[in-house]
Amino acid sequence: MLLPMDERQFLFWTMRRSGVTNIAIATRLGISRQAISRALLQMDEKIDATLREMAHANQIEIEKINTERGILIGRSIPFASAAVIFISRKHGVQVWYEHDGDCGTCQRYTECIELLWDYAAELGIIIEKTADPTKMADELFIKIKDVV
Repeated sequence: MLLPMDERQFLFWTMRRSGVTNIAIATRLGISRQAISRALLQMDEKIDATLREMAHANQIEIEKINTERGILIGRSIPFASAAVIFISRKHGVQVWYEHDGDCGTCQRYTECIELLWDYAAELGIIIEKTADPTKMADELFIKIKDVV
C-alpha cells in the first residue's frame, strides 16, 4: 500500500506528529474538529497497514508500532539485525537495518545523510553532526525507540 502523501489526511497526520493538536489543526484549516478526528483515524489505519505490509514484505518480525509517529521497530529475520520502518514526509516509507556500513565508499552516502537529517528534523529530534551516517542512524534510532 502506498501512502497518499499529497492527501489532506496525510497533512493532518504530519501536523499532529509534529505536535499540533487536533483543535489547532481544525482552527488553522477552517475545518471541524470532528472532521480532523475522523481523518486522523483513517490515516492511522493506513499508516498501520503500510507499516505492517512493509514488515511482511521485508521479513521483519514486529516488536513495536507507533502509528501516530509512523514508526515500526522490529527484527529482520534474514539479516538477523534490528530494523526500523518509518514514514517520512519528504522520503516516503523507508526501511533501515542496523548494520556497520562502510559509508565512506558507499554511493548513497549523501542520500543517507540527507535522509537522516530530514527525518530527525521531521520528528523534532536533535542528532549530533557527524560525517558517518551509520553513527547518525544509531543515535537517531536509539532516540526513536524511546518515542515508540
